[in-house]
Amino acid sequence: MSASANTARMKRSDALSLWHRVTLETVIAQGPDLSTRQLAILMSVYLESTSHTVKSLSEKLNVTKAVISRALDTLSKYGFVARAPDPSDKRSIIVTRTSAGILFLQRFADIIQSEIHLGDVSRVAA
Repeated sequence: MSASANTARMKRSDALSLWHRVTLETVIAQGPDLSTRQLAILMSVYLESTSHTVKSLSEKLNVTKAVISRALDTLSKYGFVARAPDPSDKRSIIVTRTSAGILFLQRFADIIQSEIHLGDVSRVAA
């Protein structure tokens, strides 16, 4: 049975257990401990093919531009995103991907896949 089929039938307790294991693994890993908001912004930039600005991200997450800017400060410090003025509108800031951000999210996805597999194995063993 595929992981997507298992996920579609996942009970709430299993879903919470999966997210708990993923969260624990990311907290104890040697990388940065991103907040949920920072992770949501990072994933938005990487998974959605549209152009991202501070304004568009603030509208998407329903928070102020100042909140987005603070999160981007942290993500930029880790090298996960870059910011540059929009050539067509110098008042606007474009948020772009970096190789470090790609690598971080690849590792994050690996953790999720590993924990899904471990959950499948433990349910079969039970």
